[in-house]
Amino acid sequence: MIKLGEKIKTLRKQKNLSQDVFANYLGVSFQAVSKWENGNTMPDVTMIPAIASFFGVSTDELFDFNIYEMEKNVEEIVDEWNKYLDNDKAKAEQIIRDGLKKYPGNDVLLNCLICVISDLKKNDEAITIGKSLVESTKHDAIRLDAYRIMAEAYKAKGEYELAKKAIEHIPETYFSNLYVKAYLLEGEEKYEAATKEASLCLEHLVWMLEILGEIYLENGETEKAEIQYTQAINVLKAFDNDFGTKYTHSKHDSEKIKELEIKLSLIQ
Repeated sequence: MIKLGEKIKTLRKQKNLSQDVFANYLGVSFQAVSKWENGNTMPDVTMIPAIASFFGVSTDELFDFNIYEMEKNVEEIVDEWNKYLDNDKAKAEQIIRDGLKKYPGNDVLLNCLICVISDLKKNDEAITIGKSLVESTKHDAIRLDAYRIMAEAYKAKGEYELAKKAIEHIPETYFSNLYVKAYLLEGEEKYEAATKEASLCLEHLVWMLEILGEIYLENGETEKAEIQYTQAINVLKAFDNDFGTKYTHSKHDSEKIKELEIKLSLIQ
């Protein structure tokens, strides 16, 4: 596999650019670029997407990866990350950081990283990586998720207006890819889409009922808050006998019910 510094040097010369011009675009010194090209140092991982974007190549091309092999390995890393995301976020973070050492700048892994570090309150880093992703990724889903996580990070930092600006980049949709697939496709594809969409709808419905309960509580409307929390509990209990599939997995419904019951008991 070609070294990153050599690849940057080759791409820069193909564009007939000096190290100064390239450095100015990235906001670094020409000495930093020189060190990259000589193999003395590596660019920061958050700069990789910007470098790839500048040269009009993917991050995979920048590192001269075998695309098929890389995608397969990244998928395995993400699967391992998912095992720890709910119960050991530090472990989940380390899995992704290790993956990024092998595949620097990979937008799928960077998206996983900002997801977990925002939960760990590393908001400044989440915002920095999110900004690079929204400018460079070719995947709409990753771009939109990056805006969502950036909005959460800005809100956590108390930067409410920046959170609102990030949210404005997320379109308001009335149907999803999964919804249309479940409605129009057939066989296994229809089943996969329907199970995924049903799982997401359940999760979102419970969230919204809980949020409405919090709003009513803040406004002193305890009776309305009680109704919302009760509805959320009843929705989850209605799915007690539901089962996970190869496309979905059982969430922590029992834990969520206990959490909502505690909130409910505090206002009764």
